[in-house]
Amino acid sequence: MATIEVKNLSKSYEYYKKERGLLGSFKSFLFREKLYAEAVKEVSFSINEGELVGFLGPNGAGKTTTLKMLSGILYPTAGEVKVLGFTPSKREKAYQKQFALVMGQKNQLLRDLPAIETFVLNKEIYEMPDDEFKRNLDELVELFEIKDILDIQVRKLSLGQRMKCELVAALLHKPKVLFLDEPTIGLDVVAQKKIRDFIKKYNQEKKTAIILTSHYMEDIRELCRRVIIINLGKIIYDGNLEDLIRKYAPHKVLTVTFNEGGASREQIEKYGEIAEYNPYGCVIKTPRSEAKNTAVALLSSDLPVDDILIDEVEIDDVVRQIFNR
Repeated sequence: MATIEVKNLSKSYEYYKKERGLLGSFKSFLFREKLYAEAVKEVSFSINEGELVGFLGPNGAGKTTTLKMLSGILYPTAGEVKVLGFTPSKREKAYQKQFALVMGQKNQLLRDLPAIETFVLNKEIYEMPDDEFKRNLDELVELFEIKDILDIQVRKLSLGQRMKCELVAALLHKPKVLFLDEPTIGLDVVAQKKIRDFIKKYNQEKKTAIILTSHYMEDIRELCRRVIIINLGKIIYDGNLEDLIRKYAPHKVLTVTFNEGGASREQIEKYGEIAEYNPYGCVIKTPRSEAKNTAVALLSSDLPVDDILIDEVEIDDVVRQIFNR
């Protein structure tokens, strides 16, 4: 049985059309036209124990709405959701003790108190025994290296320090399911890397089912083998990340650097489509099946080639291409 099972999940909101001006406001007050906006449209997917799945989509695609329905914050308009055998919208205490939702743009930490106070509060909320709380807290504090900041007011911590504490607060009760909504947003590259390393380690050790949304494609590349892409409330791709790249990027990228003297654009054009160029280096797009032969041809040519790097197209470009279809 899948840890997360979603079938034909939909969520719509009702709102009222309002005409402009004072007269329009008066007319709308007497005769309101009700409209509906569909945020999520018949979404279906399943996630097994230990899977770490990237959930991608532009702003307003329905990612956060879906996560809120999976965590029981929102009631679905239609469809069925089962997480660990529970129906999230029933908000059963037994379910609430087994999942965690971390939203990068919203805090559960009490800003005017030290982080340790929130941790103690969560201990009571989740009814954790003293020994279990201490054991879990010590483990997480060591993993995140936050021992020195536990007694500092949250509002005085850096963004990276606060996000580490947010994750500790979410993981104290050892959830079996974890929803991460933009956990690295606003962090510098060093802090992002530390958060990614922890998520990967936690997933491997605890076999937690994790859904990760992020606009930082490096998060997805490093952490997720499978991705679900949602746009305008509908799933448009669900599968392996590498298969996605191969499907929507039929070419590879060759980054070529030249020795002193360089090479002209005319000398390079016959080897493929030039994406970037300067006399001492260029980026060439070539069909996937021809990438190795193109590299060999460049090295065997009279061009002063110093180095060649063959790489996949950036995930950002692939996802952008899908959204623009």
